[in-house]
Amino acid sequence: MKNSRVKIYIERILEGKIEKLLTSPEIIAILGARQVGKTTLMKRLYDDLPEPKAFVDFEDQEVLGLFEEDVKAFAQIYVQGRRYLLIDEFQYSKKGGKHLKYLYDNFETKFIISGSSSLDISLKAVSYLVGRVFILELFPLSFEEFLSYKDPDLLALAKERLGREETLPSALHERLLGSFEEFSIWGGYPRVVTASDEEERREVLKNIFNTYLLKDIRGFFRLATEANIQKLIRALAFQVGGMIQYNELSQVSELPYSALKRHLAILEETYILELVRPFYTNKRLEITKNPKVYFVDPGFRNYICQDFRGWNKRADTGSVIENAVATELMKKGLEFRYWRTKAKGEVDFVISEGSDIIPLEVKSGVIRNPGKGFLSFLQKYSPPRGYLLHAGSSSHKVYQGVKIHFLPLYGVLSLGFSAG
Repeated sequence: MKNSRVKIYIERILEGKIEKLLTSPEIIAILGARQVGKTTLMKRLYDDLPEPKAFVDFEDQEVLGLFEEDVKAFAQIYVQGRRYLLIDEFQYSKKGGKHLKYLYDNFETKFIISGSSSLDISLKAVSYLVGRVFILELFPLSFEEFLSYKDPDLLALAKERLGREETLPSALHERLLGSFEEFSIWGGYPRVVTASDEEERREVLKNIFNTYLLKDIRGFFRLATEANIQKLIRALAFQVGGMIQYNELSQVSELPYSALKRHLAILEETYILELVRPFYTNKRLEITKNPKVYFVDPGFRNYICQDFRGWNKRADTGSVIENAVATELMKKGLEFRYWRTKAKGEVDFVISEGSDIIPLEVKSGVIRNPGKGFLSFLQKYSPPRGYLLHAGSSSHKVYQGVKIHFLPLYGVLSLGFSAG
């Protein structure tokens, strides 16, 4: 039976960052969407930490009630004399920031907390915890984490060859493309990745969607507009990679403009989607107004569209692939925008790397040369380098004095940008 399977753990890249921060006094806050593996990661951390330690879950009303009503009594039971305290589902606390500040200031315990919404943590906690907290984000599995579970030997070979811009044998190239296709269709939620068949994957995504609406939207935010946000989410799912039109979304969702903006903010802050703003230096010639929309998890988006067909059977393949690449940039912690001019010049992603800007274009087919929009960007900004992801193999060419790296779509593995 499915329920009798041994629980699978997929090692997360974030673990290395957390490990480096364990000796610092600051609170560690791990934020991310529901079911991306925060609780599993917290329990794994807890198991590896030395005694004395404690683990509490604020979904437990008794524990939460004690924290809210009598933080000193809470401290006596769970904090005093302990080296570590891990608090899961921290967003349920209405007094979280104030009370955690008291604990931090009065005890030498190392605190690690998790929450499912950056909005809740930032509004209710961070204002009290300035200078006392490191905020880390846990996303659904990256493509690298996905491959580390699905095909670890192939992952090691791919990273080695991509690092040297060497072409892989055609059979391995097709195998990696197939893996990236699967990732772009079903996404990176751990329970989806480890599911045994397509039926189970669909059921897991259905549960994630319904739980999000029930717990975050109806429960936590207490919005009286659940039907409206469902309409909004569905409309956005069919606009992936495109500029959103506020008037159109307002009509479809039946939300006035101010409420629409609030709902979009909630969708961003609960890690459902990312609104990517335009890059510009000349407001007269470049479009500067509306953001483009991407879903943080491709599988979540495709569930909303009820379309899990492969690339060769769907009309939105380009958008599906572009969304998958966007999620990888998010997971790398990169700051990125898009570029579009009134003369129709366009680059999918413009990535900030220090003072440099790096153009990145994504194509679903095999390409030999960049398009006019990409060349126009090179001419205007003279970036130090550029990237084109496509279905073909690795190579590089020089255009207008700029080295352009042509990488296969799974080359997102080797994009060596430095975050921030």
